[in-house]
Amino acid sequence: MGLLYGYLFPLIFLVAFWVLYRHENVPLLRHMGELLTVSVLGGACFGLPTTLVSERERGVWRRYRLAPVPTWAVVTSTVVARYLIVLTAGLLQIGLALAIGMTLPAHPFDLWVAFTMVSFALIGLGLVIAMMADNVPAVQALGQCIFLPMLIIGGVAVQLASLPEWAQHVSAFFPGRYAVEAMQAAVTGNGIMGARFSLLALGLIGVAGCLAGAKLFRWDAQQRFAARAGKLWLFPVLAAWLAVGLLAEYRGRIAVGVDAAPKKEKVTPKPIVPSPAPAVVTPSPVVTPPPAPSPASPPVAVTPPSVAPAPVATPATTPSPAPSSTPAPVAAAPAESPAPSAPVARPAPTSWTAITAADVAGLNYRVPPDNGVVSPIAPAEEEPDEYVKKQLDGVRDKFPGWGPGAEVDEVQRVRNLLYVAAVPDTIQLPVESYTPLVVLERLTDIYPTDKLVKLLTWIAMHPVDGSVIDDISELGIEGAAGDPMQVRERAYLYAIKFVARLTGKAPR
Repeated sequence: MGLLYGYLFPLIFLVAFWVLYRHENVPLLRHMGELLTVSVLGGACFGLPTTLVSERERGVWRRYRLAPVPTWAVVTSTVVARYLIVLTAGLLQIGLALAIGMTLPAHPFDLWVAFTMVSFALIGLGLVIAMMADNVPAVQALGQCIFLPMLIIGGVAVQLASLPEWAQHVSAFFPGRYAVEAMQAAVTGNGIMGARFSLLALGLIGVAGCLAGAKLFRWDAQQRFAARAGKLWLFPVLAAWLAVGLLAEYRGRIAVGVDAAPKKEKVTPKPIVPSPAPAVVTPSPVVTPPPAPSPASPPVAVTPPSVAPAPVATPATTPSPAPSSTPAPVAAAPAESPAPSAPVARPAPTSWTAITAADVAGLNYRVPPDNGVVSPIAPAEEEPDEYVKKQLDGVRDKFPGWGPGAEVDEVQRVRNLLYVAAVPDTIQLPVESYTPLVVLERLTDIYPTDKLVKLLTWIAMHPVDGSVIDDISELGIEGAAGDPMQVRERAYLYAIKFVARLTGKAPR
């Protein structure tokens, strides 16, 4: 059973993940944190406690009790032995992933450090399960109670970005989330220096689990857990999980996919139509063009009260002369009479030039936060490491000669530049949080703010139009996304985030 859960079980997940994500050009690279976490979970929640409990039932540990060594030495040797087993299982997974096309992890040493911390935390959890279970079937029951929730809502088998808001908060209390974050940072991110909180959380959970496992250690199968003294040692384990989750909440490390500022902005679209000036903070460049060319057709959607002359209102107010002008008032009266509900009846713009302030304000600004796992944007003051900085400088240098960045169709050109930010985010490259700033810098160099806001708003309103780019190796960033729809989704999110920055809804 221990070998089954330690080796075969993780390989089943590897095959399943490969089938699910086989469209990716770099197989399994974005999911190694999840796969390695499953390896350790299988060995810790099932392999270790199953072995300990079965040996205890056979009387093996009663014989070990006769050895002249303290309990902590026995527990330590058990932890080290299980660590070597899960380490070889992890190496087996990495080897098979490399054989089917995955590239080497970005930081191999950091990956080993992260894997060791994950093993320490989850093996401590396995010791607690082994001490609570009186027999092997009880191990299976207790293990599943922890294993399945951690897979589904703990960020292990289902990516955090796919979870609802409440589940992302709950995942902060599970060590599986921090295990995935720490190891994935070493595989495709900036290394363990960017996952210090995750390592701290894993260390705290591991210490509490190993301490409780040592204090509750049982040598004989006749010692039932229900009759065992010292059950209060389980409280440090629960306290560690709670402390980690609350600290993550306090420090704002929960990527819930919605930040606070957009929620407040969501009520502002109504003031936009009747009075463009006091509405959104700075979309004045977008609002000013419509009043100027009043005879033109694009602004008609924003200014029906001013474009329609006064006589239109007269027939609606005085229906007596209706026989003399029946056709005109019938068509015009509905346009004038429901003036208070104009935002609802406003027709959709037919081109990006017809985008109005109301369209800008009507975007769905409930997007993932800049410090989240989806569409991240690094703070302007954050300095990238030398390797990432060199890549970003290469992108800036190659932008002028990049064909898609000089597309004649301006909408498609802006889409192509958004894909430069979307592709690294999709495959979680180390540059993913820095490329959006480079792209925004390029866009603001090409377009004036009012025009750029209109173009970005149009793209956000039509995210699946145009062609898609999922490989930007010409700009010096290797790796292809492979999933066009995911690239479009990230481009859509960045379009909204850029609009928010340009109009003052978010800090630059």
